[in-house]
Amino acid sequence: MNNLRFFFLLLFLPVAVSLAQAQEVTVDNARFHVGDNPAWSAPAFDDSSWPVLSLDRDWNEQGVRNAHAYGWYRLHVVIPSSLKKACPLPGMLLLNLGSIDDVDETWLNGHYVGKTGTVPGDPENYHTRFDWPRRYVVPWSEVEWDRENVIAVRVYNGDDPGGFYEGAVRIEAPTLSEVARLTVTDENGRCKLTIDADVETSGTLLIESLDLYTEKAEAPVTRKVKLTPGKPMEILLPVTSVKRLTFTYTDKTCGEKLTGSYSTRYILTPPAPVTPRYNGPLVFGVRPGSPVIFRLAFSGEKPMEYAVEGLPEGVVLDPEKGVLSGSVAEAGDYPLVFTATNAKGSTSASFTLKVGEKIALTPPMGWNSWNCWGLSVSQKKVMASALAFIERGLADYGYSYINIDDGWEAVERRSDGYIEANEKFPDMKALGDWLHSNGLRFGIYSGPGERTCGGFPASLDHERQDAEVWNSWGVDYLKYDWCSYREVYEAEGDHSISAYVRPFIKMREYLREQPRDIFYSLSPIGGSESWTWGLSVDANSWRTTPDITDTWESLYHTGFVLQPDLYPYSAPGHWNDPDMLVVGKVGWS
Repeated sequence: MNNLRFFFLLLFLPVAVSLAQAQEVTVDNARFHVGDNPAWSAPAFDDSSWPVLSLDRDWNEQGVRNAHAYGWYRLHVVIPSSLKKACPLPGMLLLNLGSIDDVDETWLNGHYVGKTGTVPGDPENYHTRFDWPRRYVVPWSEVEWDRENVIAVRVYNGDDPGGFYEGAVRIEAPTLSEVARLTVTDENGRCKLTIDADVETSGTLLIESLDLYTEKAEAPVTRKVKLTPGKPMEILLPVTSVKRLTFTYTDKTCGEKLTGSYSTRYILTPPAPVTPRYNGPLVFGVRPGSPVIFRLAFSGEKPMEYAVEGLPEGVVLDPEKGVLSGSVAEAGDYPLVFTATNAKGSTSASFTLKVGEKIALTPPMGWNSWNCWGLSVSQKKVMASALAFIERGLADYGYSYINIDDGWEAVERRSDGYIEANEKFPDMKALGDWLHSNGLRFGIYSGPGERTCGGFPASLDHERQDAEVWNSWGVDYLKYDWCSYREVYEAEGDHSISAYVRPFIKMREYLREQPRDIFYSLSPIGGSESWTWGLSVDANSWRTTPDITDTWESLYHTGFVLQPDLYPYSAPGHWNDPDMLVVGKVGWS
């Protein structure tokens, strides 16, 4: 029987269903309908007139255009009772739907199973979760054994493409890690262990401790554990020395293990010296006549006095903040020498101010508001983050951009077509002036479509007006996000690269008309390999990946799978952009 595969043929529905080694049932395709109707979740609903879509390709690739709308999938599948024997934890089955673009709600035989992401109208508003795996645990009581089951999936598509795209849906016996969780967190210097489960089960917990300085192990501790759904087991352990705690839960029913660890926070990296040390770039590019905004990145004990030799005419130094400002009319290379002095000593560094047509000679380093604040961003929050740059020392290591992502815009434009900030940003020019006075650069967000990803006014048919407004505020960086421009792109019917690139060229022209340098960052996610044409539109960076999330899988895929082959496209003046670096757990995403 080990090599035998069973196939179930549903004559009224041409879906491919298989049971592999009595471990799982797979479904390759499903009935599909555009629109939204709660009645479609009912198992008795007659969907025989619906067309069939494959689950290994999104619905766009199968001829469906359904941006900013709903579509329903209905999967018909016989689940054999023999599958019960494969379950190491009786009472539960796992629905593994893969990834869905963008948001789903799922029912099994009319019973609500779960939801991933949020849709317009939800309290959290719309948040895509297109790259999150859908893994739902359902009780045996909701399964029709040896008979037809109906899995109904309501999908909201925020922007094309949409729907299933990873391949067959799997119905399988869940492992312990899919129905139980062991988490370890820090509670103000104490270690908190939590074990919870979706089923009743029991086992043993092994606690091991290692002194990190002496590398000596303490005597392990073992205790019995009984888990009940909705009643997590919690242990709070004080940690009085530098140690690593390792936890291993072994389930009595199936023998599987859950593990976790906790290490006292301690730093092995030598501290930065108290004497001044220069950590910034050795070159900075600015166009003739454009504002110079540059902070001397010296770490060391504060207060610190700064000096610069060789300053060209038109550029001045704030000797207390270490901030260069002004402008240079004549193109050329201007060699400078930075010097920083504090009570512990003095350090100098050579530097070149390159005045010419090329800017962004080093990759941009800074902060973006999205992963921190999302659409709740405000002027007060942006200023607090900028102050943290200075007070926590990030500005002493070359971090200089403070970029406001989506959520700054008023709901509608003024009657003359000019854009305004919303009430959370009472004075954008004052914000820009304050950032510049501290040697930080001011970033803003928009897109070539009618609306941004968050639903606010974008720049379609207002490109020149927006560029003029941003210049008046002192903006130094623009993130230009594709989002709703796909509707324009599809309506025009021209799917060539030149049509795809056209809106980015248009904004480039109006940015270059402004009397200040504005770093041009493209975010054209939607199907085009922007690194192959970004330089031709005079962009300074271009996104090379989908949105990153706060998981090791996403970080690994973004940094080590998608980037290595793209290095030839990156050079001074134009850079590959693998999205924002995620540090720690973002939380809301």
